[in-house]
Amino acid sequence: MNFRRIFVFYRIPIAVALFALGFLIGFKVAHGWWIAWIPFLVAILMVVAYFLVGPMTLIQGYMESGDMEGAQKLLEQVKFPNLLYKPIRSSYYMLQSNFSTMGDNLDLAEEQLRKGLATGMPEKEYEGTAYLQLGAIAQKKGNTKEAYENLRKAVQIGLPDKDNSATAYLQLSSICIQRRDFRNAKIYFNKAKACKATNVQVVEQIKEMSKYIARIPG
Repeated sequence: MNFRRIFVFYRIPIAVALFALGFLIGFKVAHGWWIAWIPFLVAILMVVAYFLVGPMTLIQGYMESGDMEGAQKLLEQVKFPNLLYKPIRSSYYMLQSNFSTMGDNLDLAEEQLRKGLATGMPEKEYEGTAYLQLGAIAQKKGNTKEAYENLRKAVQIGLPDKDNSATAYLQLSSICIQRRDFRNAKIYFNKAKACKATNVQVVEQIKEMSKYIARIPG
């Protein structure tokens, strides 16, 4: 892991050293230019990786170990996000939006999510998750109309697991209750229950809402 970190963090210095090695071989060794192309090629690949991939290959290790601070610092090392390879760029913006949301910077989180969507998500489930997060942000900001539209997009596109799906349906049900649209509130609540979520918080939310739904007439 340490070697990998060094390799990722010091791509440019290593590439410069490889270019220097290539020129040294080319000028100092007989017929050296036939060999010099090897360090040149590796150096070019490392420069390309620096701009197209950045340090994002290390992010999963930080996330799995629960080192959120380390993951955030790693994201800050991406100096040219617009040059990242598209699927990696969308993941970059998604992660940035998560940290902005945790910091309660909802406007920035929304901006980053929209950048990720504009880039194009690698899979439909990621797109659905982005709209789920946009819906949650809009709801926190008190924009229930936008929240409703984004949450509906999320469930229509598809979400990665039952917990996320149940969360989206619960939020849709809650908005319908605010609108006194009790018919759709019950429909969305039943869809949330049908997801059979396993997340403790989501299960608790379903239990709490079931008490309220039971009191709704009709």
